[in-house]
This record gives sequence, C-alpha cells and structure tokens, in this order.
Amino acid sequence: MELSTYTGPWDDDDPDANFKAAVAEYTRIDPLPTFAQLSANTGIPIGALVRYALVRWAAEGSEALLALGPRTVTRLWAVVEEAEAAGTDAARLEAYEQLRQMLSWLKAPLD
Repeated sequence: MELSTYTGPWDDDDPDANFKAAVAEYTRIDPLPTFAQLSANTGIPIGALVRYALVRWAAEGSEALLALGPRTVTRLWAVVEEAEAAGTDAARLEAYEQLRQMLSWLKAPLD
C-alpha cells in the first residue's frame, strides 16, 4: 500500500464531491513526518500510530461527522437555499434527492 495524493477529477454534481475535495486538500501534505516525530517521542512504531489513527477515525462515526466541519454544513445548506429560491415542488424534490445522497455518505461510518 502506498500513501498517495488525490487530485480528482470529479463533477460538481457528484454526490461525493465534498468528500473528494476534502481528500484532495488533505492529501497534499505528507503525514509521515508527523508520525515519525510522534514515534520518536513515544517509542510507538510508526505503523502502529498510523493504524491507531485510521481505526480511531473509521470507528468513531460521530467524531468523523464532527470532523467534517462547516464546509459540509455549508454545502448541505446551499442545496436547500437553491431549492427554496426556485420555489417549486420539483426543485424541492431534486434537493431532497441530493441531500439524501449526501447524507447517505455521512451515515456510512454509523452503519
């Protein structure tokens, strides 16, 4: 396995666009120097620290949801605002479907 960067591409209407953008943003930086320093300070092997971080993040659904932060809330709310601005049942139904898809991704760590 290789720790690699991710730059896309993805479409604006991709239901995973927010996640993909976050992956692209966070993979610009190499995390290994941080783990190396933590390993040097604690005596815990780097592999164990990386495994701990990955398992803790993946297993803690509520913490993972909180870590998504304001960007996700803003993206979700933009869907609602757009539908309300259109003011039609069709726009609201389309927004519901888009929100359902986005929330299904957020719910994934809880399943």
